[in-house]
Amino acid sequence: MKSHARVVVIGGGVVGCSVLYHLTKLGWSDVMLIERSELTSGSTWHAAGGFHTLNGDTNMAALQGYTIRLYRELEEITGMSCGLHHVGGITLADTRERFDMLKAERAKHRYMGLDTRILGPSEVKEFAEIVNTDGIIGALYDPLDGHLDPSGTTHAYARAARMGGAEIVQRNRVLETNPRPDGSWEVVTEQGTVIAEHVVNAGGLWAREVGAMAGVYLPLLPMAHQYVVTDDIPEIYERGAEFPHVMDPGGESYLRQEGRGLCIGFYEKPCEGWAISGTPWEFGHELLPDNLDKIADSIEFAYRRFPVLERAGVKRVIHGPFTFAPDGNPLLGPVPGLRNYWSACAVMAGFSQGGGMGLMLAQWMIEGETERDPRGFDVARFGGWTTPGYTVPKVIENYQTRFSVAYPNEEKPAARPFRTTPMYDIFDGMSAVWGQQYGLEVVNYFALPGEPTFETPTFRRSNAWEATAQEVRAVREGVGINELQNFGKYRVTGPNARAWLDRIMAGLIPRPGRLALNPMLSHSGKIYGDFTVSCLSEQEFQLTASYGAQGWHMRWFNAHLEDGVQVENISDARTGFTIAGPRARDLLARVVHNADVGPEAFRFMDIRRLTIGMADCLVQRVSYTGDLGFEIFCDHMSVRHLWSVLWQAGQDFGLRPFGMRAMMSLRLDRFFGSWGREFSPDYTPLETGLDRFIRWNKAADWIGKAPALKEKSEGPRRRLANFIVEADDSDVVAWEPIWLDGTVAGYCTSGGYSHHTGQSVAIGFLPADRIRDGLQIEIEILGERRPARLTTQPLWDPDATRLRG
Repeated sequence: MKSHARVVVIGGGVVGCSVLYHLTKLGWSDVMLIERSELTSGSTWHAAGGFHTLNGDTNMAALQGYTIRLYRELEEITGMSCGLHHVGGITLADTRERFDMLKAERAKHRYMGLDTRILGPSEVKEFAEIVNTDGIIGALYDPLDGHLDPSGTTHAYARAARMGGAEIVQRNRVLETNPRPDGSWEVVTEQGTVIAEHVVNAGGLWAREVGAMAGVYLPLLPMAHQYVVTDDIPEIYERGAEFPHVMDPGGESYLRQEGRGLCIGFYEKPCEGWAISGTPWEFGHELLPDNLDKIADSIEFAYRRFPVLERAGVKRVIHGPFTFAPDGNPLLGPVPGLRNYWSACAVMAGFSQGGGMGLMLAQWMIEGETERDPRGFDVARFGGWTTPGYTVPKVIENYQTRFSVAYPNEEKPAARPFRTTPMYDIFDGMSAVWGQQYGLEVVNYFALPGEPTFETPTFRRSNAWEATAQEVRAVREGVGINELQNFGKYRVTGPNARAWLDRIMAGLIPRPGRLALNPMLSHSGKIYGDFTVSCLSEQEFQLTASYGAQGWHMRWFNAHLEDGVQVENISDARTGFTIAGPRARDLLARVVHNADVGPEAFRFMDIRRLTIGMADCLVQRVSYTGDLGFEIFCDHMSVRHLWSVLWQAGQDFGLRPFGMRAMMSLRLDRFFGSWGREFSPDYTPLETGLDRFIRWNKAADWIGKAPALKEKSEGPRRRLANFIVEADDSDVVAWEPIWLDGTVAGYCTSGGYSHHTGQSVAIGFLPADRIRDGLQIEIEILGERRPARLTTQPLWDPDATRLRG
């Protein structure tokens, strides 16, 4: 075993071997993998080995497609068999809601290049004759579905990595990982010590223990999962062709052929976490004791859906653990707070996702960023607030709902409420209906008298409709108030603060007393954040952005920090309210001490220090509602007092609290983009319209400048456009295909209903040379192509008279 390596990957499951292979594929050969036992020990060896592309996250679905296509390449490179069975598969729908979900997924696949299609009950029977189609509405067919040999595939990754120069050391447990002053790591093992420039934690069942060696907590939990292999079944081995995969979400099961019989696995409700206090080091190639009692109800359901099972004997039961993160997605990427330490954990669908995750991590390490937006699997999406007490119930909930319908407006209840603001009990007493972001409880809307304080999960318009409409009306006709907690907030100070911001941000860094909207770009010119930069003095700035991106943004700031600059995350220390509407200025004037807040004294995009009641506040003349508005920030200890002052002063103005459902409707009136929808690392400023905030001629060599200038000279191939949609009872959410001249020409990034104008609205990408006012297109919503018209004018206040007045 060598003493130095550029990268040490800890863990020899399918994910660790994929990372190792992709590092060599992208050009790093001085890499090694250290495995405590044998390759595939842990979860890999007993996996069912199925693979599929279906995933609600389009980037994950695309990476799953990459993973599946990679297996043929591995076989060609190594001469080894992955045991591939491309038999195709169907996912059944036994309710209208589940069928809506499948139609929405099929729509996404149209522009992703995935050849899926919707089947009717009779087609299901032709495709998979043993399925009892009673109660089945339809299904989604995917020709890429199949299964493989888990051991053979893992060893193919390993051989391909060795061919690229990698070293693999087995039967050698890692004992310590110690950071060194230069950013490298000392990896202490049973066979000696390796000095590594980078460490990758691909520890699988032991990822928590490996992470603890570096002083980091990774939010994941092994779950005990069980599947059954039957004896020979004549209907299977006599059919002449291999039986396809069948996923039956209503029965919490997946089924495929195994030899001359069937393999069927379950995501049962009475599930059990495993090794909650830690995975024993001596565990490896063992299985857990059979526990058919916990899947008894699922088996009974499966007998009704697949009657041949009732006549089949059980050949063996496989009961073993594999790991989940709280939301079921992988934990990948640079671990915040540690230099050159990378996570490749919680890849619960290793044979669907392992290849894509290996590619993404290798790109991240070698090129500094990934070709696809990684936020859905980025380890930074869980902050320092995440604890085992949070992780365990969320993982159990995710396992239990693995095959449940995933609604766009669903708010899952486990481990909530956890993180709350000082306003929580006040808003709860006002019938708040809660959502959560980055673990924080955020008001979605306030239920009307007599209505339930929860929103019905649906793909169509929900019971939040009328309450949201009234909140929108209150803003547009009077004044509304919304809590500002769900902004990420950062304090940048120091003698070099301005120069640093000029390099980090692509736009104008404002003078004292002013603010500016600012794109932050990656080195490739993609959007890494969209910020409001507020200048309090030449050595103090406030930045605001998405609350859920704190881990993502702080990691970027720290990676690019310079002498003479300090960046402090004050997201939970500084809070407050936004007030918006035609009476917003009147309300502010009533509560401030000795200050003129008139339109000449307090202009659009100004920031002032004001005293409101007894609270010292920072007040910004800007509003995401697109209306006359102010953002008022104060210390979190003063926020209840600030609320009391504003609330009492605003009663005769009709002051009304509003939530995020109304905010999202209000922003659509002026087609304001949203982080994670219109603005993300998948897109560039010129594609999305953020280029209007770039200061192209500023002297600073801002990050992403060269590729942004190149795109500016060439022009983007696509641009965002705005549409008015002839919708029925459902509106655009995101990812719906846009049809132009009979073909799919783009897709939607977000949409919804403009309650103020009474129109259904969508934002989405089209080829730049096709965008013109009045263009007639169609948008596919839940399988139905709805007419829509492109508009280049905001729906309300087109000249921004109210916004800037």
